[in-house]
Amino acid sequence: MLNFIKANTEKNKAVKTIEIIVLVLLAIASAIGFGLGLAKVNGDCGELQYAGEVEMIRDFASEDYDEESTVCDVIYYAGDKQMVVKYSYEEYEMLESDRIIGHEFITSDGDSLFFISSNPTVEEIGSVYRDVMSAKTMPLFNLGIASLILIMSILLVYLYSGFFTTYEKCWFISIMVLATIVSVAFPEESANGVNGIVIMLLYLLDTFFNILCELLISKQSRYNFLVSVVVEILEILICVVLMYRFATMITTLFFWLPIDILSFINWTKHKDEVEDELTAVRRLKGYQEVLIIMAIVIWTIVVGYFLSGLDISTDFFGNNRSLMTAVAYMDACASAVGVANGLFIFFRLREQWIAWYICAILEGIINIVTGQYVLLVLKLGYLTNTTYGYLKWSRYIREHQEQKLTMF
Repeated sequence: MLNFIKANTEKNKAVKTIEIIVLVLLAIASAIGFGLGLAKVNGDCGELQYAGEVEMIRDFASEDYDEESTVCDVIYYAGDKQMVVKYSYEEYEMLESDRIIGHEFITSDGDSLFFISSNPTVEEIGSVYRDVMSAKTMPLFNLGIASLILIMSILLVYLYSGFFTTYEKCWFISIMVLATIVSVAFPEESANGVNGIVIMLLYLLDTFFNILCELLISKQSRYNFLVSVVVEILEILICVVLMYRFATMITTLFFWLPIDILSFINWTKHKDEVEDELTAVRRLKGYQEVLIIMAIVIWTIVVGYFLSGLDISTDFFGNNRSLMTAVAYMDACASAVGVANGLFIFFRLREQWIAWYICAILEGIINIVTGQYVLLVLKLGYLTNTTYGYLKWSRYIREHQEQKLTMF
Protein backbone atom coordinates (compact mmCIF):
# COMPACT_ATOMS: atom_id res chain seq x y z
CA MET A 1 0.00 0.00 0.00
CA LEU A 2 2.82 2.37 0.89
CA ASN A 3 4.55 1.57 -2.41
CA PHE A 4 1.31 2.42 -4.30
CA ILE A 5 0.96 5.76 -2.50
CA LYS A 6 4.61 6.56 -3.13
CA ALA A 7 4.31 5.68 -6.85
CA ASN A 8 1.15 7.80 -7.19
CA THR A 9 2.87 10.75 -5.48
CA GLU A 10 5.86 10.45 -7.81
CA LYS A 11 3.50 10.35 -10.82
CA ASN A 12 1.73 13.53 -9.68
CA LYS A 13 5.07 15.27 -9.23
CA ALA A 14 6.13 14.25 -12.75
CA VAL A 15 2.86 15.58 -14.23
CA LYS A 16 3.21 18.90 -12.40
CA THR A 17 6.83 19.20 -13.58
CA ILE A 18 5.74 18.64 -17.20
CA GLU A 19 2.98 21.24 -16.81
CA ILE A 20 5.46 23.81 -15.49
CA ILE A 21 7.89 23.12 -18.35
CA VAL A 22 5.07 23.52 -20.90
CA LEU A 23 4.02 26.81 -19.30
CA VAL A 24 7.58 28.13 -19.48
CA LEU A 25 7.91 27.10 -23.14
CA LEU A 26 4.61 28.78 -23.99
CA ALA A 27 5.71 31.95 -22.20
CA ILE A 28 8.89 31.94 -24.28
CA ALA A 29 6.91 31.37 -27.50
CA SER A 30 4.57 34.23 -26.60
CA ALA A 31 7.49 36.57 -25.86
CA ILE A 32 9.19 35.61 -29.14
CA GLY A 33 5.97 36.13 -31.14
CA PHE A 34 5.26 39.57 -29.70
CA GLY A 35 8.94 40.57 -29.65
CA LEU A 36 9.68 39.73 -33.28
CA GLY A 37 6.35 41.15 -34.44
CA LEU A 38 6.85 44.48 -32.67
CA ALA A 39 10.46 44.66 -33.86
CA LYS A 40 9.35 44.23 -37.46
CA VAL A 41 6.42 46.65 -37.26
CA ASN A 42 8.43 49.36 -35.53
CA GLY A 43 11.65 48.71 -37.45
CA ASP A 44 13.34 50.81 -40.10
CA CYS A 45 12.41 50.08 -43.71
CA GLY A 46 15.93 51.00 -44.77
CA GLU A 47 16.78 52.78 -47.99
CA LEU A 48 13.90 52.91 -50.49
CA GLN A 49 14.36 52.41 -54.21
CA TYR A 50 11.83 53.87 -56.64
CA ALA A 51 10.33 51.13 -58.88
CA GLY A 52 8.03 53.27 -61.05
CA GLU A 53 4.36 54.01 -61.61
CA VAL A 54 1.59 51.41 -61.42
CA GLU A 55 -2.00 51.90 -62.59
CA MET A 56 -4.34 50.58 -59.87
CA ILE A 57 -8.09 49.89 -59.81
CA ARG A 58 -10.37 51.03 -57.00
CA ASP A 59 -12.11 48.37 -54.85
CA PHE A 60 -15.64 49.75 -54.42
CA ALA A 61 -16.85 46.61 -52.58
CA SER A 62 -14.77 47.46 -49.50
CA GLU A 63 -16.29 50.94 -49.08
CA ASP A 64 -19.21 51.83 -46.84
CA TYR A 65 -18.80 55.37 -45.47
CA ASP A 66 -21.22 58.13 -44.54
CA GLU A 67 -21.03 61.73 -43.29
CA GLU A 68 -20.15 60.50 -39.78
CA SER A 69 -16.93 58.87 -41.05
CA THR A 70 -13.81 60.83 -40.13
CA VAL A 71 -11.32 58.80 -42.18
CA CYS A 72 -12.25 56.85 -45.32
CA ASP A 73 -9.81 54.14 -46.41
CA VAL A 74 -10.00 53.52 -50.18
CA ILE A 75 -8.23 50.42 -51.47
CA TYR A 76 -6.68 50.20 -54.94
CA TYR A 77 -5.37 46.98 -56.51
CA ALA A 78 -3.00 46.02 -59.31
CA GLY A 79 -2.94 42.23 -59.33
CA ASP A 80 -1.78 41.16 -55.87
CA LYS A 81 -0.39 44.63 -55.14
CA GLN A 82 -2.42 46.90 -52.90
CA MET A 83 -2.43 50.58 -51.96
CA VAL A 84 -4.62 52.10 -49.23
CA VAL A 85 -5.33 55.83 -49.47
CA LYS A 86 -6.85 57.69 -46.52
CA TYR A 87 -9.31 60.47 -47.37
CA SER A 88 -11.49 62.76 -45.31
CA TYR A 89 -15.20 62.25 -45.96
CA GLU A 90 -15.33 65.49 -48.01
CA GLU A 91 -12.45 64.27 -50.21
CA TYR A 92 -14.04 60.82 -50.46
CA GLU A 93 -17.32 62.32 -51.71
CA MET A 94 -15.48 64.10 -54.53
CA LEU A 95 -13.80 60.92 -55.83
CA GLU A 96 -15.04 59.97 -59.28
CA SER A 97 -12.37 57.91 -61.01
CA ASP A 98 -12.09 54.15 -60.48
CA ARG A 99 -8.36 54.23 -61.26
CA ILE A 100 -5.30 55.87 -59.77
CA ILE A 101 -1.55 55.98 -60.38
CA GLY A 102 0.43 54.48 -57.51
CA HIS A 103 4.16 55.06 -57.04
CA GLU A 104 5.96 51.89 -56.00
CA PHE A 105 9.02 51.86 -53.74
CA ILE A 106 11.03 48.78 -52.73
CA THR A 107 12.46 48.44 -49.19
CA SER A 108 15.85 46.90 -48.40
CA ASP A 109 14.01 43.66 -47.52
CA GLY A 110 12.22 43.57 -50.87
CA ASP A 111 8.78 44.69 -49.67
CA SER A 112 6.69 46.95 -51.92
CA LEU A 113 5.29 50.22 -50.57
CA PHE A 114 2.80 52.29 -52.59
CA PHE A 115 2.11 56.02 -52.38
CA ILE A 116 0.01 58.49 -54.37
CA SER A 117 3.04 60.79 -54.47
CA SER A 118 6.43 60.09 -56.03
CA ASN A 119 8.00 62.01 -53.13
CA PRO A 120 6.33 60.70 -49.91
CA THR A 121 7.07 62.28 -46.54
CA VAL A 122 8.83 60.46 -43.70
CA GLU A 123 5.50 60.19 -41.84
CA GLU A 124 3.79 58.66 -44.88
CA ILE A 125 6.59 56.15 -45.35
CA GLY A 126 6.46 55.13 -41.68
CA SER A 127 2.66 54.74 -41.70
CA VAL A 128 2.55 52.62 -44.87
CA TYR A 129 5.52 50.51 -43.75
CA ARG A 130 3.87 49.75 -40.40
CA ASP A 131 0.65 48.68 -42.16
CA VAL A 132 2.55 46.38 -44.52
CA MET A 133 4.60 44.87 -41.69
CA SER A 134 1.50 44.36 -39.53
CA ALA A 135 -0.05 42.23 -42.28
CA LYS A 136 3.23 40.39 -42.91
CA THR A 137 3.94 39.59 -39.24
CA MET A 138 0.37 38.68 -38.33
CA PRO A 139 1.25 34.97 -37.75
CA LEU A 140 3.86 36.06 -35.17
CA PHE A 141 1.35 38.18 -33.27
CA ASN A 142 -1.19 35.35 -33.50
CA LEU A 143 1.42 32.98 -32.04
CA GLY A 144 1.97 35.39 -29.15
CA ILE A 145 -1.76 35.81 -28.49
CA ALA A 146 -2.54 32.10 -28.83
CA SER A 147 0.34 31.13 -26.53
CA LEU A 148 -0.94 33.50 -23.83
CA ILE A 149 -4.45 32.06 -24.03
CA LEU A 150 -3.03 28.53 -23.99
CA ILE A 151 -1.16 29.48 -20.80
CA MET A 152 -4.52 30.57 -19.33
CA SER A 153 -5.99 27.18 -20.31
CA ILE A 154 -3.23 25.14 -18.68
CA LEU A 155 -3.25 27.29 -15.53
CA LEU A 156 -7.01 26.77 -15.26
CA VAL A 157 -6.86 22.96 -15.28
CA TYR A 158 -3.71 23.08 -13.10
CA LEU A 159 -5.26 25.23 -10.36
CA TYR A 160 -8.60 23.36 -10.44
CA SER A 161 -7.24 19.89 -11.14
CA GLY A 162 -9.52 18.31 -8.55
CA PHE A 163 -12.65 19.75 -10.18
CA PHE A 164 -12.04 18.42 -13.71
CA THR A 165 -11.73 14.77 -14.74
CA THR A 166 -8.79 13.55 -16.83
CA TYR A 167 -11.03 13.43 -19.92
CA GLU A 168 -12.25 16.99 -19.35
CA LYS A 169 -8.70 18.31 -18.95
CA CYS A 170 -7.52 16.55 -22.11
CA TRP A 171 -10.55 17.77 -24.09
CA PHE A 172 -10.14 21.37 -22.95
CA ILE A 173 -6.41 21.56 -23.65
CA SER A 174 -6.73 19.70 -26.98
CA ILE A 175 -9.28 22.22 -28.30
CA MET A 176 -7.09 25.17 -27.26
CA VAL A 177 -3.93 23.62 -28.79
CA LEU A 178 -5.82 23.06 -32.05
CA ALA A 179 -7.09 26.66 -31.97
CA THR A 180 -3.50 27.86 -31.48
CA ILE A 181 -2.26 25.90 -34.50
CA VAL A 182 -5.11 27.13 -36.74
CA SER A 183 -4.66 30.76 -35.64
CA VAL A 184 -1.02 30.70 -36.77
CA ALA A 185 -1.68 28.72 -39.98
CA PHE A 186 -4.72 30.79 -41.04
CA PRO A 187 -4.29 34.42 -39.91
CA GLU A 188 -7.36 36.65 -40.20
CA GLU A 189 -7.47 39.51 -42.69
CA SER A 190 -8.45 42.98 -41.56
CA ALA A 191 -12.13 43.80 -42.03
CA ASN A 192 -14.16 47.01 -41.80
CA GLY A 193 -11.09 48.96 -40.71
CA VAL A 194 -10.23 46.57 -37.84
CA ASN A 195 -6.81 44.89 -37.84
CA GLY A 196 -6.83 41.11 -38.33
CA ILE A 197 -4.75 40.69 -35.15
CA VAL A 198 -7.57 42.21 -33.08
CA ILE A 199 -10.12 39.98 -34.82
CA MET A 200 -8.02 36.89 -34.08
CA LEU A 201 -7.71 37.93 -30.42
CA LEU A 202 -11.51 38.10 -30.19
CA TYR A 203 -11.83 34.68 -31.87
CA LEU A 204 -9.39 33.00 -29.48
CA LEU A 205 -10.91 34.57 -26.37
CA ASP A 206 -14.35 33.54 -27.62
CA THR A 207 -13.09 29.96 -28.08
CA PHE A 208 -11.51 29.84 -24.59
CA PHE A 209 -14.53 31.13 -22.68
CA ASN A 210 -17.06 29.25 -24.84
CA ILE A 211 -15.56 25.81 -24.30
CA LEU A 212 -15.08 26.53 -20.60
CA CYS A 213 -18.76 27.49 -20.40
CA GLU A 214 -19.78 24.36 -22.30
CA LEU A 215 -17.69 22.17 -20.01
CA LEU A 216 -19.27 23.69 -16.89
CA ILE A 217 -22.78 23.11 -18.31
CA SER A 218 -21.98 19.44 -18.93
CA LYS A 219 -20.86 19.22 -15.30
CA GLN A 220 -24.23 20.70 -14.22
CA SER A 221 -22.40 23.62 -12.61
CA ARG A 222 -24.34 26.86 -12.11
CA TYR A 223 -21.09 28.82 -12.45
CA ASN A 224 -21.25 28.34 -16.23
CA PHE A 225 -23.56 31.37 -16.34
CA LEU A 226 -20.88 33.68 -14.92
CA VAL A 227 -18.53 32.60 -17.71
CA SER A 228 -21.38 32.88 -20.22
CA VAL A 229 -21.75 36.62 -19.54
CA VAL A 230 -18.16 37.08 -20.78
CA VAL A 231 -18.99 34.94 -23.83
CA GLU A 232 -21.99 37.10 -24.72
CA ILE A 233 -19.96 40.32 -24.51
CA LEU A 234 -17.26 38.86 -26.77
CA GLU A 235 -19.78 37.64 -29.35
CA ILE A 236 -21.49 41.04 -29.46
CA LEU A 237 -18.08 42.63 -30.10
CA ILE A 238 -17.36 40.17 -32.93
CA CYS A 239 -20.72 40.91 -34.59
CA VAL A 240 -20.12 44.67 -34.32
CA VAL A 241 -16.55 44.46 -35.64
CA LEU A 242 -17.47 42.25 -38.61
CA MET A 243 -20.83 43.94 -39.30
CA TYR A 244 -22.68 40.64 -39.68
CA ARG A 245 -25.03 38.20 -37.88
CA PHE A 246 -27.31 40.91 -36.55
CA ALA A 247 -30.01 38.43 -35.48
CA THR A 248 -27.48 36.70 -33.25
CA MET A 249 -26.21 40.03 -31.90
CA ILE A 250 -29.69 41.27 -30.97
CA THR A 251 -30.62 37.89 -29.46
CA THR A 252 -27.42 37.90 -27.42
CA LEU A 253 -27.96 41.45 -26.15
CA PHE A 254 -31.65 41.26 -25.24
CA PHE A 255 -32.08 37.54 -24.48
CA TRP A 256 -28.87 35.74 -23.56
CA LEU A 257 -27.49 38.29 -21.10
CA PRO A 258 -30.74 38.49 -19.05
CA ILE A 259 -31.39 34.72 -19.25
CA ASP A 260 -27.87 34.00 -17.95
CA ILE A 261 -28.58 35.98 -14.79
CA LEU A 262 -32.03 34.42 -14.31
CA SER A 263 -30.67 30.92 -15.01
CA PHE A 264 -27.94 31.33 -12.39
CA ILE A 265 -30.63 32.19 -9.83
CA ASN A 266 -32.89 29.29 -10.89
CA TRP A 267 -30.05 26.74 -10.91
CA THR A 268 -28.95 27.90 -7.46
CA LYS A 269 -32.44 27.03 -6.16
CA HIS A 270 -32.23 23.48 -7.54
CA LYS A 271 -29.02 22.03 -6.16
CA ASP A 272 -28.68 18.27 -6.04
CA GLU A 273 -29.70 16.87 -2.65
CA VAL A 274 -26.44 14.96 -2.27
CA GLU A 275 -23.81 16.88 -4.29
CA ASP A 276 -24.05 20.61 -3.67
CA GLU A 277 -21.99 21.47 -6.78
CA LEU A 278 -24.50 19.70 -9.07
CA THR A 279 -27.81 21.09 -10.34
CA ALA A 280 -30.84 18.79 -10.69
CA VAL A 281 -31.79 18.41 -14.40
CA ARG A 282 -34.83 17.02 -16.29
CA ARG A 283 -36.27 16.42 -19.80
CA LEU A 284 -39.16 17.59 -22.05
CA LYS A 285 -42.34 15.78 -23.05
CA GLY A 286 -43.12 14.91 -26.70
CA TYR A 287 -45.84 17.50 -27.43
CA GLN A 288 -43.65 20.26 -25.98
CA GLU A 289 -40.88 19.38 -28.44
CA VAL A 290 -43.31 19.67 -31.41
CA LEU A 291 -44.48 23.14 -30.36
CA ILE A 292 -40.90 24.35 -30.00
CA ILE A 293 -39.91 23.02 -33.45
CA MET A 294 -42.87 24.87 -35.03
CA ALA A 295 -41.88 28.12 -33.31
CA ILE A 296 -38.28 27.78 -34.57
CA VAL A 297 -39.43 27.28 -38.19
CA ILE A 298 -41.70 30.35 -38.07
CA TRP A 299 -38.97 32.50 -36.47
CA THR A 300 -36.43 31.42 -39.12
CA ILE A 301 -38.71 32.36 -42.04
CA VAL A 302 -39.84 35.71 -40.64
CA VAL A 303 -36.52 36.96 -39.27
CA GLY A 304 -34.52 35.54 -42.20
CA TYR A 305 -36.76 37.37 -44.68
CA PHE A 306 -36.36 40.64 -42.76
CA LEU A 307 -32.55 40.38 -42.45
CA SER A 308 -32.05 39.39 -46.10
CA GLY A 309 -33.79 42.60 -47.14
CA LEU A 310 -31.48 44.90 -45.17
CA ASP A 311 -28.98 46.90 -47.22
CA ILE A 312 -25.88 46.43 -45.06
CA SER A 313 -22.39 46.55 -46.53
CA THR A 314 -19.52 44.55 -45.03
CA ASP A 315 -16.09 43.41 -46.22
CA PHE A 316 -16.86 39.93 -44.98
CA PHE A 317 -18.82 38.46 -47.90
CA GLY A 318 -17.05 40.04 -50.86
CA ASN A 319 -20.30 41.80 -51.82
CA ASN A 320 -21.86 38.40 -52.67
CA ARG A 321 -25.57 39.08 -52.17
CA SER A 322 -26.67 35.43 -52.49
CA LEU A 323 -24.18 34.39 -49.82
CA MET A 324 -25.32 37.20 -47.52
CA THR A 325 -28.96 36.09 -47.94
CA ALA A 326 -28.12 32.44 -47.18
CA VAL A 327 -26.16 33.45 -44.08
CA ALA A 328 -29.05 35.72 -42.98
CA TYR A 329 -31.47 32.74 -42.97
CA MET A 330 -28.95 30.46 -41.25
CA ASP A 331 -28.31 33.19 -38.70
CA ALA A 332 -32.06 33.55 -38.11
CA CYS A 333 -32.40 29.80 -37.57
CA ALA A 334 -29.36 29.71 -35.28
CA SER A 335 -30.75 32.59 -33.22
CA ALA A 336 -34.15 30.83 -32.93
CA VAL A 337 -32.53 27.60 -31.82
CA GLY A 338 -30.37 29.69 -29.50
CA VAL A 339 -33.45 31.20 -27.83
CA ALA A 340 -34.94 27.71 -27.38
CA ASN A 341 -31.58 26.58 -26.04
CA GLY A 342 -31.49 29.43 -23.53
CA LEU A 343 -34.93 28.47 -22.24
CA PHE A 344 -33.94 24.79 -22.08
CA ILE A 345 -30.90 25.72 -20.00
CA PHE A 346 -32.97 27.99 -17.74
CA PHE A 347 -35.44 25.15 -17.07
CA ARG A 348 -32.53 22.65 -16.72
CA LEU A 349 -33.78 20.51 -19.63
CA ARG A 350 -31.67 17.85 -21.34
CA GLU A 351 -32.96 18.95 -24.77
CA GLN A 352 -30.58 21.91 -24.62
CA TRP A 353 -27.87 19.54 -25.84
CA ILE A 354 -29.86 18.77 -29.00
CA ALA A 355 -30.17 22.52 -29.57
CA TRP A 356 -26.39 22.80 -29.16
CA TYR A 357 -25.94 20.21 -31.93
CA ILE A 358 -28.11 22.23 -34.33
CA CYS A 359 -26.43 25.54 -33.42
CA ALA A 360 -22.95 24.05 -33.82
CA ILE A 361 -23.75 22.68 -37.29
CA LEU A 362 -25.39 25.92 -38.51
CA GLU A 363 -22.63 28.13 -37.14
CA GLY A 364 -19.99 25.74 -38.49
CA ILE A 365 -21.44 26.18 -42.01
CA ILE A 366 -21.38 29.98 -41.55
CA ASN A 367 -17.75 29.80 -40.38
CA ILE A 368 -16.79 27.76 -43.46
CA VAL A 369 -18.40 30.09 -46.01
CA THR A 370 -16.88 33.15 -44.28
CA GLY A 371 -13.43 31.61 -43.80
CA GLN A 372 -13.47 31.79 -39.97
CA TYR A 373 -11.35 28.67 -39.52
CA VAL A 374 -10.40 29.30 -35.89
CA LEU A 375 -14.08 29.35 -34.92
CA LEU A 376 -14.46 25.93 -36.60
CA VAL A 377 -12.27 24.59 -33.81
CA LEU A 378 -14.83 25.97 -31.35
CA LYS A 379 -17.63 24.16 -33.20
CA LEU A 380 -15.62 20.91 -32.99
CA GLY A 381 -15.44 21.53 -29.26
CA TYR A 382 -19.22 22.09 -29.18
CA LEU A 383 -19.98 18.83 -30.96
CA THR A 384 -17.68 16.66 -28.83
CA ASN A 385 -18.70 18.21 -25.50
CA THR A 386 -22.39 18.14 -26.48
CA THR A 387 -22.20 14.35 -26.77
CA TYR A 388 -20.40 14.18 -23.42
CA GLY A 389 -22.92 16.48 -21.73
CA TYR A 390 -25.95 14.69 -23.17
CA LEU A 391 -24.69 11.35 -21.85
CA LYS A 392 -23.92 12.79 -18.39
CA TRP A 393 -27.32 14.50 -18.08
CA SER A 394 -29.15 11.38 -19.34
CA ARG A 395 -27.41 9.23 -16.75
CA TYR A 396 -28.30 11.70 -14.00
CA ILE A 397 -31.99 11.76 -15.09
CA ARG A 398 -32.14 7.93 -15.10
CA GLU A 399 -30.63 7.78 -11.63
CA HIS A 400 -33.08 10.39 -10.26
CA GLN A 401 -36.32 9.33 -11.94
CA GLU A 402 -38.02 8.88 -8.60
CA GLN A 403 -37.12 12.39 -7.54
CA LYS A 404 -39.74 15.07 -8.36
CA LEU A 405 -38.02 17.83 -10.31
CA THR A 406 -39.84 21.14 -10.69
CA MET A 407 -39.01 23.86 -13.22
CA PHE A 408 -38.92 26.78 -10.78
